[in-house]
Amino acid sequence: MIYYVEDDTNIRELAVYALKQAGLEAEGFPDAVAFRAACAEHIPDLVLLDIMMPGTDGMTLLRELRADRRCSQVPVMMLTAKGTEFDKVQGLDAGADDYLAKPFGMMELVSRCNALLRRAKITSKPMGRVLQCGPISLDESAHEASCAGALLDLTPKEFELLHTLLINEGRALSRAQLLEDVWNITFVGETRTVDAHIQTLRRKLNQASEGAGDGIQTVRGVGYRFKAPDLKES
Repeated sequence: MIYYVEDDTNIRELAVYALKQAGLEAEGFPDAVAFRAACAEHIPDLVLLDIMMPGTDGMTLLRELRADRRCSQVPVMMLTAKGTEFDKVQGLDAGADDYLAKPFGMMELVSRCNALLRRAKITSKPMGRVLQCGPISLDESAHEASCAGALLDLTPKEFELLHTLLINEGRALSRAQLLEDVWNITFVGETRTVDAHIQTLRRKLNQASEGAGDGIQTVRGVGYRFKAPDLKES
């Protein structure tokens, strides 16, 4: 089920009609109140958000979704007339998975929705390995990670970021590559999304075991790599 929050009735109804004609279940909402009520009843598979709306705007709704454990993994695409590079960066840094500027074609909308739904299915499939890198253990099936025996309280994107770093242990990964592998988007421009998540992930690792966050190394001019930290006995 796709939820589309858009205060313009004509745009909302046209987009919902196009999605349904393409064989996708879709429902439109004129504001945040109706959208929140629908999410309380049923968690959608994909959310489309307009940014500029009266009352609660789309950026606020996006942050609410990412902070809600029930909906934090739901892919979100911003559909908005604000189409500058700065606006796109803001949306991506706030947790959006894709961004489509108005006016947009209905065929492109359907195509992008299908792509996000496919990616969501792939990333939701359990894998099964248990990765062990120094004090850090990551269970793919249970979707849990621990450090020095302490369970890490990670958001879905932090878990995916740690997983990507661990399976590429010793290999330098660019910010653009991490953005594509973890957030499933190809983006050319300046964004602090990766850096902000790295900083938070390091902090959580260090809270579990002092020095564990040092395993995430900054590669100047490239990005980041993971190397199992050599922790001293306490």
